[in-house]
Amino acid sequence: MDDAQLLRYSRQILLPQIGIEGQERLLNAKVLIIGMGGLGSPVAMYLAAAGVGHLFINDFDVVDLSNLQRQIIHTTEDIGKLKVESARKTLLALNPLIEITPLYQQLDSDALIEKINNVDVVLDCSDNLSTRFAINQAAVCTKTPLVSGAAIRMEGQISVFRSDLPDSPCYRCLYPSEDALTETCSQTGITAPLVGIIGSMQALEAMKLILKIGETLTGQLLLLDALNMEWCSIKLVKNPACPVCKS
Repeated sequence: MDDAQLLRYSRQILLPQIGIEGQERLLNAKVLIIGMGGLGSPVAMYLAAAGVGHLFINDFDVVDLSNLQRQIIHTTEDIGKLKVESARKTLLALNPLIEITPLYQQLDSDALIEKINNVDVVLDCSDNLSTRFAINQAAVCTKTPLVSGAAIRMEGQISVFRSDLPDSPCYRCLYPSEDALTETCSQTGITAPLVGIIGSMQALEAMKLILKIGETLTGQLLLLDALNMEWCSIKLVKNPACPVCKS
């Protein structure tokens, strides 16, 4: 690291769990973030600020006025622009020392496997179940750690799925039915800071995976009732009949 990097990341380097070696791990890491919306915004901004060296950001949508209430990576002047380009501009303004690769496409199963196979961690910040299932399938196939977050109304959840570990459940162990969770925030609404809370936690879990420190949310589903500010943790177990990760 040069002097500019040492100064920029000095407050992280001071932490005994990170230090110079840990910061170099972050600088050498590759992370794929799928979805540049409410969750993807804080995820990308915190990982960029923390010095994760190469962020691949995926979204095939454009910025809409209704996004700006919660998707803080975009601004009013970005309305009508591709979200990945708007996000790239913000991230490089925040930290020009890292690399950002925008992926403006809806990734099919083969493309997901290819992209996920070349990163250290994938973060699911999408907003529909079919995409979540496809990301999980590719993460299981490539044995890549997956940090999954979701938020709607005033409720959020986050978990980490480690297909590289033999006893870790996958996302389909949690939601085996393709008919579940059909609600979207455009139908039921969402409060702005909620996605900031869940997205920030996703970024933290991704950093812990890269740094190999602490305990992650592997095998746990952490639920937030933001209205009453109550947290609940549910233990997850591998489903022997899971259509994706069963042996």
